[in-house]
Amino acid sequence: MTAAHPAANPAVHVEEAGTEGPLLVCLHGIGSSSAAFAPQLAALSEHARVVAWDAPGYGKSPDPEGPLDLDGFADAAADLIRSYGRSAHVLGVSWGGVIALRLATRHPSLVDSLIVADSSAGSGTDPAKAEGMRARATDLADSGPRAFAEKRGPRLVSDLAPAALVERVVDTMAASVRLPGYGYAAESMAGADLRPELSAVSAPTLVICGDRDKVTGVEASQVLAGGLHKTAYVIVKDAGHLANQEQPERFNAWVLSHLHIVTL
Repeated sequence: MTAAHPAANPAVHVEEAGTEGPLLVCLHGIGSSSAAFAPQLAALSEHARVVAWDAPGYGKSPDPEGPLDLDGFADAAADLIRSYGRSAHVLGVSWGGVIALRLATRHPSLVDSLIVADSSAGSGTDPAKAEGMRARATDLADSGPRAFAEKRGPRLVSDLAPAALVERVVDTMAASVRLPGYGYAAESMAGADLRPELSAVSAPTLVICGDRDKVTGVEASQVLAGGLHKTAYVIVKDAGHLANQEQPERFNAWVLSHLHIVTL
């Protein structure tokens, strides 16, 4: 059963499932919330304690007291891990993967391992991508969450995705994103180029990407896999950018395999 954790970091809302096994903390993408991890909370909780956050300024979490950069989001994730114990395995999707990688270099003792899904080294690797990322906050302000989600949500899954999943992705985004939190997140991505620090990540890492991801894409995941020392790289067949939602059984099987290997 999924429920809010009453004793966890009061600065963020979380959903959790499972009572035994390793701690798996899940960090969602820039247009989402803990709702993105419903398939993981349901299935992985038989093997792990699964905790999914609403990032500061998202979903049911309160707005941060001031602007957050990438370090700020990583520090918030670190506070969340500390509220549960000494360390955790961290699953990050897209923007959540960027936060997870920064968390691993900024607070290495808190990260037992990483699963970085459909992510990148940040939008700061390309000026055009950075400009487009920064423009999203204005787009959200002008259009409002629902129209913003209806425009952006469908492209996060592949053309094979059922209509019910597309609707769920759009509804999750519409209920999750708002200013100023989304603007802080977009700026954190626009300013990020993690390529120089990938070699400093000491945690064993599984890099996952949907084969039909048209948002960050297979190439961006390959850059991550190539820059990390202790890494495995896998492709999820018939999945777009949200591989964990579009092909949850395949995705979860890789996550469980990774957890089994790193916790032997």
